[in-house]
Amino acid sequence: MRRMLIGLAVSMVCGAAAAGVADTALLAKAEARKAPALALLERLVNIDSGTFNGKGLDDVGAIAAAELKGLGFAVETVPATPALSRNVVATLDGQGRGRILLVAHMDTVFGDGTAKAHPFRIDGKRAYGPGIMDDKGGIVIGIEALRVLREGGFADFRRITVLLNTNEETGSHGSRALIERLSKAHDIVFNLEPGRPADGLVVTRKGSGDIELAVRGKASHAGVAPKQGVNAALEASHQLVQLSKLGDDAKGTTVNWTVIKGGERSNVIPDQATAQADVRVVRAEEFDRVEQDMRRIAARQLVPEAKVEIALKRSFPPMPPSPVTDAVARAASDIYAELGRKLTLESSGGAADSSIVFAAGVPTIDGLGIVGGGIHTLEEYAEVDSIAPRIYLLARLLQQFGKDPQLPR
Repeated sequence: MRRMLIGLAVSMVCGAAAAGVADTALLAKAEARKAPALALLERLVNIDSGTFNGKGLDDVGAIAAAELKGLGFAVETVPATPALSRNVVATLDGQGRGRILLVAHMDTVFGDGTAKAHPFRIDGKRAYGPGIMDDKGGIVIGIEALRVLREGGFADFRRITVLLNTNEETGSHGSRALIERLSKAHDIVFNLEPGRPADGLVVTRKGSGDIELAVRGKASHAGVAPKQGVNAALEASHQLVQLSKLGDDAKGTTVNWTVIKGGERSNVIPDQATAQADVRVVRAEEFDRVEQDMRRIAARQLVPEAKVEIALKRSFPPMPPSPVTDAVARAASDIYAELGRKLTLESSGGAADSSIVFAAGVPTIDGLGIVGGGIHTLEEYAEVDSIAPRIYLLARLLQQFGKDPQLPR
């Protein structure tokens, strides 16, 4: 199987003629969970749980933990320092061979008050609300897939673990060691990030990082004595212009300045300025190249008296193309074909915990959550009709890899 370059979506589909026969009993159970899944999703969406809202994260974690305990899981919470709240880790032991880890995150990008201003609603075949697809829909799909299997007496697995992360949206810096440790203790990891609008999974991701620029100058009166000051904002602006060329289209590397702050009053020469840039790379070695080039470029100052400090903070590593990921994707495509449905397999510029799993050397696939769009916007939505098929897909993957953790050839 071949895949197009990063940034392009590809289709990898098993034809209906070659598809296996659907488990009609399992599908019926998945369909029956559609309304309860929406009710659970509404409860989660109507709680503000931005990465910096500890109480909201606690509340979401408590609801999810109660659901998992009801399914027989042993639940513990683990500190996410320096992030707020605590990660939820739930485990259930069976009688089979496969060890499977499910990963989702409880935090969203939305500020306090967003849930009240834009509460859960259904309009036609779409449900709306902050974080509904990223990633509260993933939490719900995970719980409901486990529910339909548990109600059927499913025990043909060695261990299933569920990890709910509190700080994925800011780089999982408070959860990285936990993700790596749990990943290495399992045979395969299914990431419940949202399914893509074209009913897709994510098979490759860019790595992410941030450039942090800080400039210190000297304040003075902008009208009376401007030359006695050292304009930090002017130097920062110069740096942003010249550092904007750090990206490399041919290598898929992007550097975009996104946050700029400087000065407090219009009649005062600013004595400090800061800026942040979003960095995305296809290959890990590009982080090294960006870091070397940015330091060389930043040495060329427009305001010599200013003090310039610059640093690259690496977050998620890349998740590059891999035959191991291809094998997991084939298994998922075969299962979806049982329903007469087609999966698109896509590359994403976004970063996620699956990249940490991949870097740990454990097979993984991404995007097994609810299908939706408008991610990170107030119009974020979930496709209501995707709930049952996605429950079925995850449940069948749990059955297959619980019974035999070996990747299909």
